[in-house]
Amino acid sequence: MSVFVDKDSKVIIQGFTGQHATFHAEEAMNTGTTIVGGVTPGKGGATHLGLPVFNSVAEAVKETGADVSGIFVPPAVATDSLLEAVDAGVDVAVIIADGVPVQDMVRTKRYLAGRSTRIIGPNSPGIITPGECKVGIMPSHIYMKGRVGVVSRSGTLNYEAVSQMTTLGLGQSTCVGIGGDPVNGTDFKTVLQAFEGDDDTDVVVMIGEIGGQQEVEAASWASQYMSKPLVAFIAGVSAPRGRRMGHAGAVIAGESDTATAKLDAIEALGHRVVRNPADIGDTVLRAVKETGERAGTGAS
Repeated sequence: MSVFVDKDSKVIIQGFTGQHATFHAEEAMNTGTTIVGGVTPGKGGATHLGLPVFNSVAEAVKETGADVSGIFVPPAVATDSLLEAVDAGVDVAVIIADGVPVQDMVRTKRYLAGRSTRIIGPNSPGIITPGECKVGIMPSHIYMKGRVGVVSRSGTLNYEAVSQMTTLGLGQSTCVGIGGDPVNGTDFKTVLQAFEGDDDTDVVVMIGEIGGQQEVEAASWASQYMSKPLVAFIAGVSAPRGRRMGHAGAVIAGESDTATAKLDAIEALGHRVVRNPADIGDTVLRAVKETGERAGTGAS
């Protein structure tokens, strides 16, 4: 079992014949992902990377049975591509683009009400279940199959945390990059709920940022309903108030939005917090040892 994607996922790539999509599709295929084709309007009927190219997502889904889509298109057309994937009935759609207009995502989230497609992103590095399925731009060579779940707003910090854990022999069940935009498709709480229900996840790492209250709300839910250890890190301890830092959603609007305030709140809820990113791996290892969980290499 894993979260959202696994070895049975059939993936299509929107924007398939583009340079970045081609590179990351090839890497995903080389690490076990089942990519069944792609979509580039106007190039339907062609073959790319030995796979069929379709003019529309609906056509691709009908012909291949795809249930996951990786959307590698420019931000200005990202939500149009997302809506096409939703209307075609895919289970999971991953948006990589950075800079998708906020109003576009607001309208898209309203449209998603009552529909079953799970949205990862935008401004996301993607999602990976090591050795089974990768949809996105994550460097797959640093990931290792195991029993630690990771959810992060930052791609770079996701890679840093995973690299530390893999070096220590702590593999990952699934790693989800929910994206750093102010309006994203899937939030921290939803991913924690999924990890709680996943038999192959023993410990969960949550990597947040300044801005908003997603992380504290998720930690509050976890303190009441989650049986698995939660390790949290919040980036931006030295971020100045009122200045946007990196991601579009990373801006301190009030006292409770600071990294320190979030870390204090999460710690008060009873979870393990990391105050220096260099300590993420060691903190997860201690959580594993203290709880007697099986987060190391290998699945169930």
